[in-house]
Amino acid sequence: MTDGDGGLFQILNGLCPMHVMLDAAGHLVWAGQTFSKLFDGKPLQGTRFLDLIELRRPHEVRDMEGLRACHGTRLRLRLRAEPRTTLRGVLLALPQGGAVVNLSFGISVVEAVREFGLTGADFAATDLTTEMLYLIEAKSAAMEASRKLNLRLQGARVAAEEQAFTDTLTGLRNRRALDHVLDRLMQSEQDFALLHLDLDFFKQVNDTLGHAAGDHVLQEVAQRLLAEVRSDDLIARVGGDEFVILLVGMTDRAPVGDLASRMIARLEEPVPYSAQTCQISASIGITLSCGYDMPDPLRMVADADLALYAAKARGRGCVMFHTAQLHSHPPAGLRLSVAEPGASPSLTPQARL
Repeated sequence: MTDGDGGLFQILNGLCPMHVMLDAAGHLVWAGQTFSKLFDGKPLQGTRFLDLIELRRPHEVRDMEGLRACHGTRLRLRLRAEPRTTLRGVLLALPQGGAVVNLSFGISVVEAVREFGLTGADFAATDLTTEMLYLIEAKSAAMEASRKLNLRLQGARVAAEEQAFTDTLTGLRNRRALDHVLDRLMQSEQDFALLHLDLDFFKQVNDTLGHAAGDHVLQEVAQRLLAEVRSDDLIARVGGDEFVILLVGMTDRAPVGDLASRMIARLEEPVPYSAQTCQISASIGITLSCGYDMPDPLRMVADADLALYAAKARGRGCVMFHTAQLHSHPPAGLRLSVAEPGASPSLTPQARL
């Protein structure tokens, strides 16, 4: 290589950084900086061009004579080594027997930039690829910003829905969440047990120690109830000291009754508050979805409520299952009325037990 050749190659490198110059035998004399990057910067001088690059169109090109015959023709090529990137090119035969091949990535430029770590400096200053890459980068940035915004909005929506379904004092579900889950269970035709729990002696806590103590007790009740159920079950606070528990898939009276008794036993354990001790209990009414030809949420809630009042009438701290006899012989102090045949019963306590 003469000094003049070196200057020519530098000029070609600035104008066509993806070019290669071949000698009369088809071996590389010089390769542009971007072309060298495709081969991890390894020395390529003296390497046979067709050992590096596969000419896919025109076909049947196996030697330098065939390459020179492609003078001025648009070429489609591919790297022989992985990742087998596709290339576009044009070859100009030189009078002395060699050739200059100028290459580009065509539509595979985005993958090539990522695969070979290319930057704007690896393309000719007049190459529109740099503009396209800028637009792609700007689009990617905009899409990423949009994705993050959507994630924030989705997170805010989930948080809002979670807040709408949560009792703020205890962290349990609320009545709205209970209605939602009941509707879902009805649609999926899953059997479940519905427990209506009401605290006993809770009013005395509020009257003697104040509402702050009452709030503390309710929070402790929530934690104790959660410790007794499974992750798929639901506990909702539906009133001041009233809770509804849904036990999904549980329809046998014995295990459901045992669980209800364990809940009462846990709630009867003293609740420390400041220097005081709060003592409460609970009564539970239960109904099972398998006991209905066509379970109805309103009817089941009313029946569990009826069983709850029957439990309180027995002396509190009790568990009662709903039975048909409760409708014909309601607990003392409870007036049971039905607006019309087939309607859910309306429960009207004469005095809170």
